[in-house]
Amino acid sequence: MKPRVSLQDSALRNGNFSLRIVPVRSEDVGLYEAQVKYRTEVHSCHVELGVITVTLSPPNPVIESELLLMSCNSSHRASLVETCWFHKEHLGPTSRTFCSLSGTLSIFHPAMSDAGSWRCQLRYSDKEIISATFNLQILGFDGPTNPVVYAAAGSAAD
Repeated sequence: MKPRVSLQDSALRNGNFSLRIVPVRSEDVGLYEAQVKYRTEVHSCHVELGVITVTLSPPNPVIESELLLMSCNSSHRASLVETCWFHKEHLGPTSRTFCSLSGTLSIFHPAMSDAGSWRCQLRYSDKEIISATFNLQILGFDGPTNPVVYAAAGSAAD
């Protein structure tokens, strides 16, 4: 897994033996064990790493008005009950939520307003809720709604 894996050397003296993986990949799923030996004592812990994969078709950045499929999958073993997609959920009235049984969301004519923060939330039969956030980029024209722009003579116009 080198060079994606590191230990925080400065934290080791304080008893922090955290493992950092950047970036996480689907194949990193599984059970991890940490063992710390100090003199005659051995301490260990087990951590299971699960991974959520968000897939865009076509891949990011998306071109405005082209069909966009966003899917969200996880390594969790229970049965998927529901997938919800949240768009700009912290921005008040512009927030949008979409829920379905499958993990795929279709946007038939993506617009510049669809760009930004998206979160997929997966709910499973064992009551587990898992989510991932990503930033959707859309290439398109974000100009004025009225194509006529007036500028004073002698000034600059954008």
